[in-house]
Amino acid sequence: MTNPISDIAGADFILAIGTNTTESHPIISLQVKKAVRNGATLVVVDPRKTEIAGLAHYHLPIKSGSDIALLNSLAHVIIAEELWNKEFVASRTEDFDAFKETVARYTPEYAEKITSVAAQTIREVARGYAGAKNATILYTMGVTQHICGTHNVFAIANLAMLCGQVGKPHSGVNPLRGQNNVQGACDMGALPNVLTGYQSVAADEVRAKFAAAWGVKELPARPGLTVGEMMEAAEHGKVKGMYIMGENPVLSDPDAGHVVRALEKLEFLVVQDIFLTETARLADVVLPAASFAEKDGTFTNTERRVQRVRKAVEPVGEARADWEIICAVARAMGYPMNYSTPAEIMAEIARLTPSYGGISYERLEKGGLVWPCPVLDHPGTPVLHVGKFARGLGKFHPVEYVPPAEQPDEQFPLVLSTGRRHFHYHTGTMTLRTGALEVYYPEEYLEVNPADACVLNLENWEKVRVVSRRGEVEVRVCITDRVPAGLVFTSFHFPEVAINKLTNPVRDAIAKIPELKVCAVRIEKIA
Repeated sequence: MTNPISDIAGADFILAIGTNTTESHPIISLQVKKAVRNGATLVVVDPRKTEIAGLAHYHLPIKSGSDIALLNSLAHVIIAEELWNKEFVASRTEDFDAFKETVARYTPEYAEKITSVAAQTIREVARGYAGAKNATILYTMGVTQHICGTHNVFAIANLAMLCGQVGKPHSGVNPLRGQNNVQGACDMGALPNVLTGYQSVAADEVRAKFAAAWGVKELPARPGLTVGEMMEAAEHGKVKGMYIMGENPVLSDPDAGHVVRALEKLEFLVVQDIFLTETARLADVVLPAASFAEKDGTFTNTERRVQRVRKAVEPVGEARADWEIICAVARAMGYPMNYSTPAEIMAEIARLTPSYGGISYERLEKGGLVWPCPVLDHPGTPVLHVGKFARGLGKFHPVEYVPPAEQPDEQFPLVLSTGRRHFHYHTGTMTLRTGALEVYYPEEYLEVNPADACVLNLENWEKVRVVSRRGEVEVRVCITDRVPAGLVFTSFHFPEVAINKLTNPVRDAIAKIPELKVCAVRIEKIA
């Protein structure tokens, strides 16, 4: 996020695209509701009539996977009507002419044919965003989980730069992370091409710095594999062992049947988790990890805020904190990883990571710090890109609309999209074990439009079989106008409805994120 969560409440205009904020980020949605009460205009771009769409001044029921056409069309209107921030574009950006040339083709009428959003609505939203004093864009995986996910984000950044809505309060480009420490995991190098703080493994000086700190001769310069690439490599015998921590890919990854086959081909699988998940049941060794309440450490949340986590209770049974388990495994393999406290690890992070250089446990005892925080007397940086961008000039990236990889046809006439429900989280590892949440939401269902239900002769709450090119699941039907005709929706929380058996593993060429939001399916009645 370029801006803190609290900034949302002060925005005049909120564009929420690909985010079911009230269900997936209910605390952040309170800031959205506060802004609306204060007079802000809320625009929600989502194929479904979500709860937040019901609060919006404009709900744009976009056709799944057509985000670039919509965003380019908004930019087209802003440029055609001379509404863009000319001073900001001239002084702080580059490659505007190439961008202008690309979006010239995306008239609202052209975009309407692709997106199903009315041309007049596109014009009104474009004028509202361009005319706002402070406009913020919120997005989540409804934007990124497409074959063009990276280009979707480029299109969002283009729109923000075009109107100068970056580097100031109550504005910005703000992805909402899906879990409490996703940002922190990425910051700490849990990506295949970087070390901590997004320092490239391809940079000689970076590798030399870390090699010296860790007492090894050298580190590899070649990036590693993403999750999807790891599964493919395992299937083909190129990856023979895997260590999975706090992840349940048997339910969360696309084409889940393929994931199971790949994991079963491994020579050795270790899973480290707090419960015996569906993935852990396939493991040769399960290492019992402590939960958040049973360990000390830090979380870095969605607004880049590093916060202390303090042990509240002792770990159950043989469970240990993740860092303790990793150190023990490293020692057993012959590498002396001898940290004694999480504070020591944070001190090393600060030494090796410029953006975390001023963060210490001592400072965090007084409250969270937002990176970049390069030195010990630095207050942190709640708003990014003030005065200039990290790269110098903001770069416009002209991007073109491309349709989803899989289109509905006679054999598979419906589009399946997946997401989250308010009461449960991810693969249900924690939320399906509470004894309370299950009472409020005990069973998953498939949302189906009444028109499609009529054609298929479906009755409400009838159990059906949903089939894609990759697999099938059985699930009950909820007939509702929350989804448009041609689209069906469910979550991936419930093991009994392992919906990712169906989803498409084809990936974005740049970020390698799978296209979980669009796959073609059919519904069959169960005799």
